[in-house]
Amino acid sequence: MDDPRLASMAPDELKSLMRALGYRTQSDLANAIGVSRSAVSLWLEGKVGVPRPVAMLLRMLVAAQRRAF
Repeated sequence: MDDPRLASMAPDELKSLMRALGYRTQSDLANAIGVSRSAVSLWLEGKVGVPRPVAMLLRMLVAAQRRAF
């Protein structure tokens, strides 16, 4: 029923997707998606939820990367 890409994201999933996409630091990810490093830090610490559009973007990027190889 609901599209799983639209769900929010736990910190562990965010870390996993960062690695899959080749982002080694919070700053790398922040620069790539146009947010502050502190926002990424808050998401990784679980203090603030990952916004749904960001979660969807990262999941779609990983899915596209997997299809490309």
